[in-house]
Amino acid sequence: MGKLFGTDGIRGVVGENLTVDLAFQVGRALTTVLAEEKKHRLTIAIGKDTRISSDMLEAALMAGICAAGGDVMPFGTIPTPAVAYLTVLEKADAGIVISASHNPYEHNGIKIFDSRGYKLSDEMEERIEELILSGAPMADKTRGEIGRRFHGMRQMKQLYVQHLLSSVDCDLTGMRALVDCANGAASATAPMLFDSLHLQADFIHCDPDGVNINRGAGSTHIDGLRRFVVENHLDVGFAYDGDADRCLAVDENGEVVDGDKIIYIFGCQMKREGRLAGNKVVTTVMSNFGLYKALDEVGVGYEKTAVGDRFVYENMAQNGYCVGGEQSGHIILSKYATTGDGILTSIELMEAMLDSKQTLSRLAAPVAVYPQVLKNVRVSDKAAVRENAHVQQVVQAVGERLGDTGRVLLRESGTEPVIRVMAEAQELRTAEACVNEMIEAIKAEGLA
Repeated sequence: MGKLFGTDGIRGVVGENLTVDLAFQVGRALTTVLAEEKKHRLTIAIGKDTRISSDMLEAALMAGICAAGGDVMPFGTIPTPAVAYLTVLEKADAGIVISASHNPYEHNGIKIFDSRGYKLSDEMEERIEELILSGAPMADKTRGEIGRRFHGMRQMKQLYVQHLLSSVDCDLTGMRALVDCANGAASATAPMLFDSLHLQADFIHCDPDGVNINRGAGSTHIDGLRRFVVENHLDVGFAYDGDADRCLAVDENGEVVDGDKIIYIFGCQMKREGRLAGNKVVTTVMSNFGLYKALDEVGVGYEKTAVGDRFVYENMAQNGYCVGGEQSGHIILSKYATTGDGILTSIELMEAMLDSKQTLSRLAAPVAVYPQVLKNVRVSDKAAVRENAHVQQVVQAVGERLGDTGRVLLRESGTEPVIRVMAEAQELRTAEACVNEMIEAIKAEGLA
């Protein structure tokens, strides 16, 4: 059995590599490790998305937590950012989300927040993994030391909705929006929130049945949303993923406004209003070159982190930055959240439109997306590619040749023996040629 935690918790196909027994052991090990550190009786919050397996995994996690002497606070079906927020609000020692985000229903996952609402540290994940994989004994509690489940927690989603409503600074009445809930966790909160805002909102894919989450719906299947927005002359459309921590938008012309463009819009708005801390936004290395060109034009600086919203937030927290995110639609607004929040992103985008008196297409227009080519190369040794002098010379030469008209990137996969070779350029054929040249260099050295 290999490493359990990836860049976004534990993921797998339920009943295959993500089992009830593993979920029980995770709950048990998390509680054991935290108890050693905190020296008090623990309370751990749990939320889940709408997958058919989520109830089963929730029961196993709760059993593991209670067996190790921890109390459980189950929030029911609720978005990932709500669990992060409520974990802090309720002073829980940790929060668990049962979700596989944008993946099909047969997948599921376990991701954990600490008491501050931050993704669990690498060190803590390693301690939990070691305890599970080593087979070391964990002492189960007995009698009055067994953990208990707190009841009456399902209404906690209303506190999360109230939190989102507190972020609204202008009257959104009259805004016409279409919201795609992906048949996921947003189905439990988005209608309640949008109804409270008194705008004209319609909803699609808001009827989960356990197996239809993300099926032809949400941020990974956005064509239906695009058509509906145009056909019905709406102002904007929003598409979430299964756990609602990401949002992609659609403008009035049916064009997709991705995370890069949303970061640009928020960065410009905050700079204009004098509240862009450090005059910087935080991106990942996979943000499009066109975003950086547009930010340079308006004098907004930027940081680049590894891929993953946890790395984005770590940078934001360390430096006091207030907006960051990923091209995929994970947008973090640190005034209100410690992780990506798709529904919050929707509210803030509508406010940006009203404050500026501009359509979404106008706000996003300065970001000219550069054509991107990304190819995966299976290699024998990722470190050998990184350290190979010839490969690095070719990568540097290709990058210098592009100059300020594009960029190149070699990135190691975190889960498999693969190097991701990427290039962006003003023309697609140029990007394709750059990628092929770098791949040939890897092959010439006998590394692929």
